Amino acid sequence: MIQHSMPFSPELEGWWCIIYSHQIYLQAPKNKIPFGCFDDLALDLEPPKFVTQIGEYEGDPVFSICAQTLSGAGSENHSELDEFVSLRAVLFEQGEMFEFAARAYQVELFLRTHKYCGQCGDTMKLIDWELATLCEPCKHRCYPRISPVVIVAIRKDKQILLAKNKRSTSGFYSVLAGFVESGETLEQAAHREIMEEVGLKIKNLKYVKSQPWPFPHSLMVGFVAEYDSGEFNLCDDEIECADWYSFDDMPSTPPLKTISGQLIEHTKKLVWRR
Repeated sequence: MIQHSMPFSPELEGWWCIIYSHQIYLQAPKNKIPFGCFDDLALDLEPPKFVTQIGEYEGDPVFSICAQTLSGAGSENHSELDEFVSLRAVLFEQGEMFEFAARAYQVELFLRTHKYCGQCGDTMKLIDWELATLCEPCKHRCYPRISPVVIVAIRKDKQILLAKNKRSTSGFYSVLAGFVESGETLEQAAHREIMEEVGLKIKNLKYVKSQPWPFPHSLMVGFVAEYDSGEFNLCDDEIECADWYSFDDMPSTPPLKTISGQLIEHTKKLVWRR
């Protein structure tokens, strides 16, 4: 489905992804993304001029709203603020609705960072038939940014390579990942990133799956590969530690709802088939 914007109406009915201050609104008492007419949400929210339809769920439209102001936003005791949660909380609690929450977050980021034209500096206007902004004076048009990232699970005999990133706050050991550079193929990026981060060569690189990752606007492209050659030579700026691990003696790893967790599980099944 093509994402598009439309004039706001309080009678619009559907699922509502409301983003405010990098968080998303979950309606009490079920703590779910709300469904119904906008007026039924009873939020003290200034109605926006436009909403963006970002998909459909169970036959009903899913709308995204970027909340600019919320009454009581400066009060720690404001009850409705308690219902705005981080996107990572939605990842673990909302299941398939995380897809829409992630999309809404990225739409909000796009609109917030494209108010002005990067070519001439004039004010951008939102196009109502697709998700894009347009500068009328110079005709420069912008679309939401997507940053591809390759993420690779590497196996050596019955072991998997896991590393801990220096910037990670979770404490998890995970598979290696890195951004695709301009002019690279996904495969070239995978080989380069592994060599740069841990000094190893890989072979038999195979695509597994992908996952949108809105932190802030990545598309994770998942692969599995086999160790080819080389000794560990860790990138001091990024990798705190890395090693080969047997599946019966693993450190703490990301959950299965993340693509890194899924690649680890996929590699485990490949090892067990041998």
